[in-house]
Amino acid sequence: ALNYELSGSGEPLLLISGTGGDLRRTRGMVSGDTFAPFELLKYDQRGLGQSAVPDGPYTMADYAADGAALLDGVGWADALVIGVSFGGMVAQELAIRSPERVRRLVLSCTSAGGAGGSSYPLHELADTAPDDAVAQRMQLMDSRWDAAWRAAHPDVVAMLTDAFGLGAGADGVDKGQQLQLEARSHHDTSSRLGSIT
Repeated sequence: ALNYELSGSGEPLLLISGTGGDLRRTRGMVSGDTFAPFELLKYDQRGLGQSAVPDGPYTMADYAADGAALLDGVGWADALVIGVSFGGMVAQELAIRSPERVRRLVLSCTSAGGAGGSSYPLHELADTAPDDAVAQRMQLMDSRWDAAWRAAHPDVVAMLTDAFGLGAGADGVDKGQQLQLEARSHHDTSSRLGSIT
């Protein structure tokens, strides 16, 4: 079962979150009036947050099927879709496999994988100490966020540390996130993107 939140009113919009996304930790990132004109559906992907952690391995096709099943679950025939980072990879797979479900597609800070260019191999950071992992992820997000910048902006570091699920007391990457990282490492839509119309 997938944990989800539905809010607002207007045109239906499915927001697919990035690697490690957890609704409990990312509220501040999708607050305010940004999504006010929409009925917003956001969720914890399989293995993350408060969603179930089925046995793995997981594939990108599994994540796309989850998105389509969630649309069915809330009674939407189709929706606008925004995919951020890993969510963009899932959104590509959803648009390729179920084009009738996607009205319009926005892909943010993502990649096609394969010959189209892979994103950073986050699975290689799985065994990195939490403080080092936060620093590395922040540098990947914005190369200007070096050690001096992070020291001068502890509030941003704290917000992202929490969003990444890597704060004090975190004991490394949990099973669901490991399965997500593994699926991410095999993502490749590069030869199929042309089918999205």
